[in-house]
Amino acid sequence: MKLKSLHIDSYRHLENIDFDFTYPKGHEKAGKPLEKICIIGQSATGKTSILELIKNSIFQIDSIKVINDEYIFHHFQLDFNGQIGYSYNHQNLTITKNSISLNEHKYENIPQANGTITNLFTTDLRLLYLSTEIISKEVINILNQNPINISTEVSIDKYSGFLKSNKDSNYVFEFIQDINTEIWFSLLYKILDYRKRFTQMASELINKGAIGDINKLNKQYSNWSETNPNPLTEFANYFNPMLSRLNLEIDLVNTEYTIPVKSKIKDEIVPISGLSTGTKGLLLSMFPLYELDTREAIILMDEPERSLFPDIQIDLLSHYQNLAPEAQFIIATHSPFIAAAFEPEERFILYFNEEGNVAVRRGESPRGDDPNDILTNDFNVNYYNEFGKAAYRRYLDLKTKVEKETELSVKRKLVLEMSKLGDKYNF
Repeated sequence: MKLKSLHIDSYRHLENIDFDFTYPKGHEKAGKPLEKICIIGQSATGKTSILELIKNSIFQIDSIKVINDEYIFHHFQLDFNGQIGYSYNHQNLTITKNSISLNEHKYENIPQANGTITNLFTTDLRLLYLSTEIISKEVINILNQNPINISTEVSIDKYSGFLKSNKDSNYVFEFIQDINTEIWFSLLYKILDYRKRFTQMASELINKGAIGDINKLNKQYSNWSETNPNPLTEFANYFNPMLSRLNLEIDLVNTEYTIPVKSKIKDEIVPISGLSTGTKGLLLSMFPLYELDTREAIILMDEPERSLFPDIQIDLLSHYQNLAPEAQFIIATHSPFIAAAFEPEERFILYFNEEGNVAVRRGESPRGDDPNDILTNDFNVNYYNEFGKAAYRRYLDLKTKVEKETELSVKRKLVLEMSKLGDKYNF
């Protein structure tokens, strides 16, 4: 499922706005849904509101039942006036306030009707909404516990048939502060089960006396590992390149935590609660993308740059796309470093027009452009503060004086001052 268009007649403070989320004419993918979408705008322009509108529409259609494949069973109504267009299994899906059309077939609300009731959407409806408030105390508490303690307190077997084994499943998940922790028990099932089996194997080896013979112990452990691979190994391959910039890495040997993170400097495990806010956010957003089947999924992310240093922001989207290569990412951001990872036609800039209403335009700077150029062209921000502006005025003043000065010694002093100022501010 991919988002293709959005027309808002009215939604919260937004009015009369059109978004075409397809590649433009002349592009090699002209008319197809954008693979990734970046929504930019100053505070109060409505970036988060648009993400929530998309999320709410998919929440609604996920629960829709129809009668005789003709009418909507229960009253369907979105809380906005307008129209949303999706591509769903190569079909055009159009949603208005109280109707749904799939290709040319329109389903409308009928007060009373009799017949066979079925779900309108039974497969391949997938949404992940990653909130700015993704760090949940409950989830951090789970990740801070020993896996064996979790398995003792929680019946993990009921999470064995999770979504990755059912590749046609629908799922619509919100990763927010008050997230349902059962989602995380499901995500962590393979790790919890592995730790449980590992502990049983270790106990058996001890009972058999293998611990007294190191060669025998290594051989039996090696044989067991061949048929019981560590489920964290593959995730570590994705996540460690990011952690390495923070002098951290996933520890594949430690069994104290479900996802043990080690300081490469101190060679010690760092409890999840002891990680920085940015690192926690990375873990809580990247692991679901790794564990879930994200084919044709829509992934909504609100300000993923929070608490992250620019060097990580620069490549952040690439890391997310490596985990979910077939998903459509829709990201709201204030970061020019993240915006630089998008093509200009993939950037949508919300701004206040002369009448004080929110309007939208597409980006200008090419992908990978200097963040300062993106700030100027797409964010429409003059990134020099009053001190920088004063220095630039002085630089221009010196340049004029140099051109007019005829006394050689004075001219040299002016040139020297101008050069120092230019080097200092990179003018």
